[in-house]
Amino acid sequence: MSVDFPFSGATDEAIAASSAENNLPLFTEYAWNFELDRFIYDGRGRHVVVTGKEAIKVWVYKALKTERYEHLAYSWQYGIEVKKFIGKVMQTGDRIAELKRVIIDCLMINPYIKSIDNVEIGIDGPRLVCTISMTTIYGEVIVSV
Repeated sequence: MSVDFPFSGATDEAIAASSAENNLPLFTEYAWNFELDRFIYDGRGRHVVVTGKEAIKVWVYKALKTERYEHLAYSWQYGIEVKKFIGKVMQTGDRIAELKRVIIDCLMINPYIKSIDNVEIGIDGPRLVCTISMTTIYGEVIVSV
């Protein structure tokens, strides 16, 4: 199976520990500091690596903060299309329903995510806050972006 989105490569140990039922290697990402919005490094300046649920959280966070089709480094399947909502005149309910659909489309390209169970959208001043509950091959994961 070809994985068509960016993530760091898995080690031999991670592949050996992968889920046999899904034939997917252990999901691996570089650790991310969500508060400071940047990578986490060890004491020697190297990226810290996370796997499983924590790696899924990083991938979801970064996918939802990356505008689709805007960066040549990413596949056209990676990211979300939110620019189309800026300045658009729609009823609030319509906008939220469409935004939920776009979020689900963005995340469901990841084969490690089995289902999106709930998407809650709230407004915090000028910011839109999204809390997503999903079922992954590693169990339930909740991410706020």
